[in-house]
Amino acid sequence: MRLNKSTSHAVRILVHCAKSEDELVKVAEIARRLDITQQNTFKIVHLLTKGGFLGSVRGRNGGVRLARPAAKIRIGDVVRSIELTGTEGMETGRDAGLNDIVDDALEAFISVLDQHTLADMADAGQPPTDTSAPGGSKRPGKPRARAPLAGSGRGARGAQHAAERQG
Repeated sequence: MRLNKSTSHAVRILVHCAKSEDELVKVAEIARRLDITQQNTFKIVHLLTKGGFLGSVRGRNGGVRLARPAAKIRIGDVVRSIELTGTEGMETGRDAGLNDIVDDALEAFISVLDQHTLADMADAGQPPTDTSAPGGSKRPGKPRARAPLAGSGRGARGAQHAAERQG
């Protein structure tokens, strides 16, 4: 399943805001740091604000920030908000049945994304923190390593490569 570019940008914008914690972030800065045109960034920020994912403050010292904690924002909700904007009521005629099947497949795909939060994505790629050291983070994290599924088609070499990446 391939998502549209706006959805990718939306998730990247939200991850950037999550990493900025509660600070206001200027839309121009987001556009520059994520290498997205300002026009697209403003459009996507508007959709994310309408969807309740971002809060905005207007004016010279304004900007955007997450409207709620990253741990409470499901990636599936973000994808639904961006991917399904303006598609309701479009199926008519003989293609309506096919569209229903594709919609069911899309919903199954998005339901997997519902299992992950923005906090999961913002934390991905961060170096692990040592909780035993003084001043270490006490925030619990999900283990990143996963064993290959039986019958997943990964040979010994693929499993070894996966183990090397994670260890």
